[in-house]
Amino acid sequence: MKYIHKEPAYLLTEDGLFFEGSSIGKKGTATGELCFNTSMTGYQEIFTDPSYYGQILIETHTHIGNYGVHEAEYESTSAKISGLVVRNFARMYSRSDAVESLDSFLTHNNIVGISDVDTRALVTHIRDKGAMNTIISTEVSSQEELAALLGKCPPMEGLELSSRVSTAQPYFHGSPMARFRVAVLDTGVKRNILDCLAARDCYLKVFPAKATFEELSSFDAHGYFISNGPGDPSAMPYAVETVKQILAADKPLFGICLGHQILALACGVSTYKMHNGHRGANHPVKNLLTGKSEITSQNHGFCVNREEIERSPNVVVTHVNLNDHTIEGIRIRNKKAFSVQFHPEASPGPHDSHYLFDDFLRMMD
Repeated sequence: MKYIHKEPAYLLTEDGLFFEGSSIGKKGTATGELCFNTSMTGYQEIFTDPSYYGQILIETHTHIGNYGVHEAEYESTSAKISGLVVRNFARMYSRSDAVESLDSFLTHNNIVGISDVDTRALVTHIRDKGAMNTIISTEVSSQEELAALLGKCPPMEGLELSSRVSTAQPYFHGSPMARFRVAVLDTGVKRNILDCLAARDCYLKVFPAKATFEELSSFDAHGYFISNGPGDPSAMPYAVETVKQILAADKPLFGICLGHQILALACGVSTYKMHNGHRGANHPVKNLLTGKSEITSQNHGFCVNREEIERSPNVVVTHVNLNDHTIEGIRIRNKKAFSVQFHPEASPGPHDSHYLFDDFLRMMD
């Protein structure tokens, strides 16, 4: 077996927890909010999910990189995480149709990472202490210097990030001969969401995050979709105003993740920063309309205010999280509008909630 020389890398959390490990990906320094994902597979889809922009990700599964990188498993055009933390990193891969190793992928996507870290101890720490900013570096080993650099990293709360990952220009997705036309507000949309709609006979026009209702309505769409994305939803008044106008026009509307939070804000319900968020492919959710439970894929660090929703005359809760009872889905009374906090398109994850796309089609029909 060929010997692989490992270069050192260092990690420091904002409350002073320090780790030394091995460098993976690009050499350099990266900062961001530290979070963890519990999925056992699907790392490429996770790394390219725009919702992770501005975050350093811990993969809790012990082996990452085993099956390499595949062209079909991108959720956007490039990696969106700020940095990566793993325990055991596979620099070689076993899948015959993979196009490159994960190490090569991280390098050409300019992602700084660290391996050979006790990820169980690190996850336990932020599980108890909450999400916090962190720095990874191959250039600086001094804890004092790392802390000084980390101090320049802004907190996630209050950050508007969607406009940084959104498309710069409108584009089309799907067949122009499709039955339904859907205007998509791209606040960080995943490719598989667009594919799920296109597969259901929808022709999509994807608009930049700051597109106005007038711009969206120029597509003469049957319905409107508000996508997932990164950052603090309360820092996005432009998107909230757009959704208010969609509701006022009584148009069919479906929101996922960040889109769910924006819909709640448009209805006067506030959002808040969670202790450490939900990220993984095994989160149980109860559908209050059917009484059935669903295993869902999730990735969010903000949540809508349950007490305010329960006092709202216009917002009806449709889904709740069975772990912590947070709100996972809503519909708007007397409007053709609904949203969910989780990801029904999965990728990675279970397909229990694919029916929500069909519900949207029935609403447009």
